[in-house]
Parts: sequence; C-alpha cells; structure tokens
Amino acid sequence: MSYSWNWGVFLSPTPSGSGTYLGWLLQGLEWTLLLSLGAWVIAFVLGSLLGVLRTVPNRWLAGLAAGYVEAFRNVPLLVQLFSWYFVLPELLPRGLGDAIKQSDPLIQQFIAALLCLGCFTAARVCEQVRAGLQSLPRGQKNAALAIGLTLPQAYRYVLLPLAMRIVLPPLTSEFLNVFKNSAVASTIGLIELSRQGQQLVDYTAQPYEAFIAVTLLYVLINVCVMFGMRWVERRARLPGHREGQ
Repeated sequence: MSYSWNWGVFLSPTPSGSGTYLGWLLQGLEWTLLLSLGAWVIAFVLGSLLGVLRTVPNRWLAGLAAGYVEAFRNVPLLVQLFSWYFVLPELLPRGLGDAIKQSDPLIQQFIAALLCLGCFTAARVCEQVRAGLQSLPRGQKNAALAIGLTLPQAYRYVLLPLAMRIVLPPLTSEFLNVFKNSAVASTIGLIELSRQGQQLVDYTAQPYEAFIAVTLLYVLINVCVMFGMRWVERRARLPGHREGQ
C-alpha cells in the first residue's frame, strides 16, 4: 500500500495558525453534542406529548398527532432540513424572515438543524410512547380514574411513568440516531464533526486518519449514551414489575 500514514497531522497547526487540526475535530464534536442534545430535548418533550395525544379519546387531538407523525416520518430528513433552512424564512412575516436571513450564518444553520432534527425525531418518539401506553393493561387507566384522578393526572402519575419504563430501550436507539442524523447538518454548512473531518481532508490530504478519528469519536459518543441509558434503566426499574404487565 503506497499510502503515507501520518497520525501526527492532528497536532499540526491549521492554516490560520490559531490551533491544530485536532482542535478542529474537537470543535466539530462540540457542535455535534450541542446540536444532538438540544434536538433530543425537543424530540423527547414534543414526542411524549404527541404520544399521549395519540391515545386520548378525543379523535381530533389523536388525528392531529397522527397527521404530524405521518408528515414528518414520510418526508426525507434532508428535504426537511432544506425546508427549515431555505424555505421557512421566506414563509415568515417579512420583518422576521429578514431578521433571520441577516443574522449570523452559523446561528441560522444551527437553529435550522436543531428544529429539523428535534421535530423529525419527535415523530419517532411519539410512536414509541404511543406503543408503550397501548401496551399497558386497560385496567391501569380504569383504576386510576376510579380512585378519582382526572385523565391528565392518570397519564402523569400512572400511565406515563409505566410506559416510559417499557420504551426505554427503543428510546435509546432514537437517542443514538439523533447523533448519527446530526451529520446531515453539514449539507447546510454547519461545521459539525463529520464536516470538520471533510475539511481536515481538504487541507491535509490525509483521509484515512481524518475519518478514522471521526469514526472513533462517534463510537465514543454512542458508547457513552448506551452506558448512560443502561444506568437510567436500572434506576427506573420497578421491583416486582415486569414490562408489559
């Protein structure tokens, strides 16, 4: 193999002289973490609310939540990202749209990617929460209402705590997907981890080292998330309670 390996490239100064290529990757990692964690907060809160709405007896609320899910699950993520970034400012009132377009490009890119990832993942979280709620025995809800709880209280104190314990494993997969899907933000110019890897290749012509490093950083993120979610599962487990019963 004629390829010339050079792992020391990460400690070489960047063209601006303000840091090293390793610093570039760590900066990209920081943006990936900020984007992914922020999107997950949006997805979890919004998705949980929509999941509840999909199971309430009001058919209009259930239909509204179902329509949201169908809209966001059936449109490719990349198309949604371009819509948030290029189309949304044109649909807003002129003053607000112009303010967005004249703001810092990095802020524009970050907010568009944050909202896109959050809303896209919320549709998937919604279905996980809905499945968890529907897997509970009907007697759980009836018993909660029988002791005098209102329907919102029954969801808050009885149904959601049990359903969330059931769907923690699939929610872990969705959490991991947020980090992987964050790479699409590079298409609108956000310098997250994968884009920094591409930029490093452009400046150093060392593609193997660059993308091996990027891959290892993604693996590190995923390992941390999996161990963290397993800890949450252990802490949330109810003694004597088996999932689905």
